[in-house]
Amino acid sequence: MKRIVLFASGSGSNVENIIRHFQHNDFVTVTAVLTNKSDAKVLERCKRLNISALYFNKNAFSAQGCLLDVLEGLQPDLIVLAGFLLKVPQNLIMNFPNKIINIHPALLPKYGGKGMYGSHVHQAVKDNKDTETGITIHYVNENYDEGAIIHQAKTAIAPQDTVADITRKVHELEFEHFPKVIEKLLASPNIA
Repeated sequence: MKRIVLFASGSGSNVENIIRHFQHNDFVTVTAVLTNKSDAKVLERCKRLNISALYFNKNAFSAQGCLLDVLEGLQPDLIVLAGFLLKVPQNLIMNFPNKIINIHPALLPKYGGKGMYGSHVHQAVKDNKDTETGITIHYVNENYDEGAIIHQAKTAIAPQDTVADITRKVHELEFEHFPKVIEKLLASPNIA
């Protein structure tokens, strides 16, 4: 059985999509969802979906924090950042090499880095009059949005598209591709 731990900071729409994708899979289970916000809507989703969820504060997430102990106890085969906004500390990256992935709502290397998430990214795409955008699923390293790219998917942007239109198109790509890429990674012989 392959075990996934999800990290989220917000509403958890990607978290729910991933949980639902794997809920009847005999070989993959979502063991827990972790969040850095005590009021994150993802906690309500987890309660409704009967998935263990844990809130942690910034001290627990620091280099010397206890989150490493929690993760080691959960024994994840893959840690998935699904709308998680904090930079992952080096000790977690070192203890879970090539086992932490993130989804970014743009075609990296464009529109990556600190502060570039959600509507900030979509507004930048609109302001720059880009004709396409998309998603990037990548490994997490010590820098925001600079880990090796695993998968990208694109969508066209029309001049009349609003930020809300761009957001909707990117969400559709996330929902379609993220669970499938996770499943493919878990089937890989590189994931022990």
